Amino acid sequence: MPATQTLTDQLKRKARAIGFDAVGIARVQAYPHADAFREWLERGMHATMAYIPRSEEKRLDPEQVVPGARSIVAVAKLYRTQDIPHDLRDDRERGVISRYAWGDDYHDIVKEQLNELRTWLEERSDAPFDSRVYVDSGPVLEREVAMLAGLGWIGKNTMLMSRELGSYFFLGEIITTLDLVADEPVTDHCGSCTKCLDACPTDAFPAPYTLDARKCLSYLTIERKGEIPAEYRELAGNHIFGCDICQEACPWNRKAPLADDTEYRPREGLVTPALAPLMGMSDEAFRERFRGSPLKRPKRRGLLRNVAVALGNTCDPDAIPALEAGLSDAEPLVRRHVAWGLGRIGGKRAQEALRRAGAAEDDADVLAEIDDALQQAPQEEETR
Repeated sequence: MPATQTLTDQLKRKARAIGFDAVGIARVQAYPHADAFREWLERGMHATMAYIPRSEEKRLDPEQVVPGARSIVAVAKLYRTQDIPHDLRDDRERGVISRYAWGDDYHDIVKEQLNELRTWLEERSDAPFDSRVYVDSGPVLEREVAMLAGLGWIGKNTMLMSRELGSYFFLGEIITTLDLVADEPVTDHCGSCTKCLDACPTDAFPAPYTLDARKCLSYLTIERKGEIPAEYRELAGNHIFGCDICQEACPWNRKAPLADDTEYRPREGLVTPALAPLMGMSDEAFRERFRGSPLKRPKRRGLLRNVAVALGNTCDPDAIPALEAGLSDAEPLVRRHVAWGLGRIGGKRAQEALRRAGAAEDDADVLAEIDDALQQAPQEEETR
């Protein structure tokens, strides 16, 4: 057996021993979907994520990341530890958080495991080599690489799909100058199914296999730093961090295995947290509660922006006190969405709170939001 084949086989066994649920090797080559990626950028579907076009050429050419790169080790790690009980999911006074964010931050965990794998590879290789490790934080087309490495196919919802694992898994890569034995890509198994596309509340898929991030709830609640466009606020429902709707609709996830890692198990109160208490979080409380959690990504102002929208979408007068308190938040972004939330609920108390806030407000964008809320708010609670 050739030495490279032996090393490749040993590498895969080691990856599984470390805890990865799937591992494959992709050869460095021209990507099949390179033209589609360029067109996606040209159409602006990356939204405000400017770091993507900034690294366009590196993403399309791993040799610009690791000169002389020959192979990419791709790994997958399951993160779904349980599902949301229906009674909690349907409770509009609770927020929905994407499953991947219930536990500890995967960037740190998966990267540590990949570094362990790279160290093992350095010890076993007959010759020195260069390499870089990435976990959703570098210029890598992760799903394209994973597809070439045989881990799955890119589904109609643009997620990497696996017949064995479904789609609830993280990806990571080692780009290396080692010439490892590559795997064969997996064929597409989506067939004629469009359940994921049909389930999307914001119609974020203009066509199968194409995601317009500008409409995606995951982008809007995590990556977008400014206001959530008004046309998507009601559609966001009670989603306060990310969205799993297209994955939940996918038949390949019905019997997908669960992760058994303790790091990804839900932290207390993160499966469907009560919305009102989140609205009153201080900076210190936010940092303490979400230390080492993916939920720190949008920062406090982004998360409370999302919570304000979700509280408004309850259409419940019981949410008004929490929103009233939010009208005096230090962040104008939060106050803007609180005003929208109060306008969505409407009624005398909401209108009075908006008028008081308007009299004291000095931010033009917040004032405009208050005016809009007063014009659109139902006049009496009984009219809802």
